[in-house]
Amino acid sequence: MSVRHALLALLSEGPKYGLQLREEFEQRTGEVWPLNVGQVYTTLQRLERDGLVESDGDGQDGTQNGPQKGFRITEAGVQELTGWLRTPSDTSSPPRDELVMKVLVALRVPGTDARDVIQVHRRYLVELMQQWTRIKEAEAESDMSLALVVDAELFRLDAVVRWLDAADGRIKRAAEPPAGLQAMTTTGTTTGETTGTTTGETTGTTPAVPKVRRRIGARR
Repeated sequence: MSVRHALLALLSEGPKYGLQLREEFEQRTGEVWPLNVGQVYTTLQRLERDGLVESDGDGQDGTQNGPQKGFRITEAGVQELTGWLRTPSDTSSPPRDELVMKVLVALRVPGTDARDVIQVHRRYLVELMQQWTRIKEAEAESDMSLALVVDAELFRLDAVVRWLDAADGRIKRAAEPPAGLQAMTTTGTTTGETTGTTTGETTGTTPAVPKVRRRIGARR
């Protein structure tokens, strides 16, 4: 999350004070991302240093970051904000996701069942989804910002759960013997070999159909 650009977006509406920016930031993001007032002023100082915002000088209380010190966006700040909004996020390489790392590590730790680890995290994520769904039903319908945040989180959690299910299935299949080996070790007796043209009695053994024939749909 870019606090820097979020503050520029708020200032694009008009001059505002630091405390006002913090309050509006939390309101506009559905109050799910608390922002420390110290972080607001630190970010504003950097924006001012970079020429992206301007201030009125010292606040009424004489301090550099007084509660009544106003800030406004500059033309350079408008260009920075516009460029950021239209620049795709860098998703060219997967992030170092902690959950992915836990599953990968679980595969290598002696005595650890990676599938059990997956199920622990899956149950937790499902519970989180249920909590977000309750918030959506109770509050989000009347708050567009909150609704969008909740939708994004639900879609994100759903994708993680789907990945866990896929990982569980892949690990399960990897632990099973190859299909060809199963076919070679499977034997059975059927009435398949004809012993007479009039009696119809049949005895014998029919070998298992090779897997590849089933795959291409060849007739037996």
